[in-house]
Amino acid sequence: MEESRLCQWTVIRSVLAILQWWGFNVTVIMNKWILQKMDFKFPLTVSCIHFICSAIGAYTVIKVLKLKPLIVVDPEDRWRRIFPMSFVFCINIVLGNVSLRYIPVSFMQTIKSFTPATTVILQWLVWSKHFDLRIWASLIPIVGGILLTSITELSFNMFGFCAALFGCLATSTKTILAESLLHGYKFDSINTVYYMAPFATMILALPALLLEGSGIVAWLQTDPPLLSSFFIIFGSGVLAFCLNFSIFYVIHSTTAVTFNVAGNLKVAVAVTCSWLIFRNPISMMNAVGCAITLVGCTFYGYVRHMLSQQAPGTPRTPRTPRKSMEFVPLVNEKLEDKV
Repeated sequence: MEESRLCQWTVIRSVLAILQWWGFNVTVIMNKWILQKMDFKFPLTVSCIHFICSAIGAYTVIKVLKLKPLIVVDPEDRWRRIFPMSFVFCINIVLGNVSLRYIPVSFMQTIKSFTPATTVILQWLVWSKHFDLRIWASLIPIVGGILLTSITELSFNMFGFCAALFGCLATSTKTILAESLLHGYKFDSINTVYYMAPFATMILALPALLLEGSGIVAWLQTDPPLLSSFFIIFGSGVLAFCLNFSIFYVIHSTTAVTFNVAGNLKVAVAVTCSWLIFRNPISMMNAVGCAITLVGCTFYGYVRHMLSQQAPGTPRTPRTPRKSMEFVPLVNEKLEDKV
């Protein structure tokens, strides 16, 4: 009975975490508003503000409110584990904001649905994980849907497309690194943000100042409504902290693949909101491509679940997810007691 309640609570916690992340991730539309409607076309600065707000938020939760105990990390591990993840996370956020400057939210979010495919490819190439043939086959609808969406996109921009595509690769790398950090080193979500956000701010501050400083000065000289503008920009930073918190909470509660598949469910809402707010044109074939991508992501998750049910006793290693039902049985994987 106790074990059944524990399983039920684990499922409920995972579902709530995914819903929390899914809801907060719609704030990407707010970033598009800043870059397009407010004409604040400085993605590096917006990203840097997000990380500053995340650093302040994590410090407040741990040091001031003491809602979470601080996990002490050796200085060597900070540079060896957290700094690389912060660097990849910076690239991911910056590429996302850059793509928002050039392409619609709906198109960017559809391209982001390619992330499960890049996650599988990275795990295969870098981590030497061999996946069942049916996993590769289940990725075909995702790739096909994105190709159809890209070909029929009425607001296509090659630079924005490439930024979003490389952002998928950065997202996959970040997700796998974060999973290893949280599961291998017992980090909770808020401590991860606490250690990661200052590194990310340090990485972005100088490039933002050198590349966008003069542009911001010119923007201020256009006499924008400063109070409301700063409220919206820093408000998006506060929401970014909530987003970062929820992202790592989802990874901590589930796995990298579950995280990426669940994230694709937000695309339908993003497409609808993007059309309602920004009125970007969407052709019929473009909508069909987006629908195929979403169906492909759902089918991909179903295939992984069915395959995992065939081998419930697959052993776990520090490089694999915590629960056997959430990953595909690996072929010829060596068991190692190290990360």
